[in-house]
Amino acid sequence: MTTSGALALVTGASSGIGATFARRLSATGYRVILVARRRERLEQLASEFRGNAEVLPADLTIDADLRRVEARIAGAQDLEMLVNNAGFGTVARFCDSDVDEQERMHRLHVTAILRLSHAALKGMIARRKGVIINVSSVAAFLHNPQSASYGATKAWINSFTEAVHLELKSIGSPVRVQALCPGFTYTEFHDTLGIDRNAIPRSLWMSSEVIVGASLRALEQGRLIVIPGWRYRLFVGLQRWLPRAARHAIALKYGSRNRQPARRLEQRS
Repeated sequence: MTTSGALALVTGASSGIGATFARRLSATGYRVILVARRRERLEQLASEFRGNAEVLPADLTIDADLRRVEARIAGAQDLEMLVNNAGFGTVARFCDSDVDEQERMHRLHVTAILRLSHAALKGMIARRKGVIINVSSVAAFLHNPQSASYGATKAWINSFTEAVHLELKSIGSPVRVQALCPGFTYTEFHDTLGIDRNAIPRSLWMSSEVIVGASLRALEQGRLIVIPGWRYRLFVGLQRWLPRAARHAIALKYGSRNRQPARRLEQRS
């Protein structure tokens, strides 16, 4: 993928998958707008890009910040890529969780993606050029007894992305969308959630570089739902054929083993 000075905006850009997307896009010639809560991390990343990055600190769970990023997107006449990567996870039974924290998760995974995608699509469709990548998760295909909102919001991302894909096809638009569904990734996300990496087979862990590379290759191939790693693709494919009772039994036995009480984390940011 190459471009000549077009604009890309990446949310959750301060570390992990978001930072890797920003680096890869900058390396191919994009000017990049970096969005995340932590200004100092964004400025540190932007310093790598020799003036081709704009820092836009924002907490997308706050209405005023979301509207500010939305306006920046709507006013960008050369925006060619939007990567909706920001998010966070918790590990706790829904009934025991802080309901305000659960609502913030829905605001970030659902409302922010909805509004930012809407702001980007109008211009992209008019210019007949553009890409939106929505970072979802393998959790979108599962039901984990201690991650009810996380799995549900990621499932929404997949459903929303697929429906937008069909709408674009229905009007003959070349604008592309993708739902990227990584599994266990070497980022701050799982560390902050207290997940014991030693309890998970090493073969299931992937680097953010591998995840982003898989996404960009799949984009060139026109793939809509992207699950990096053959093991995850096999698992998702097989579990779809299992009876619901069997899926529930597996979730209850293995769903939240070796995890600690949740803390909030900007996912891959």
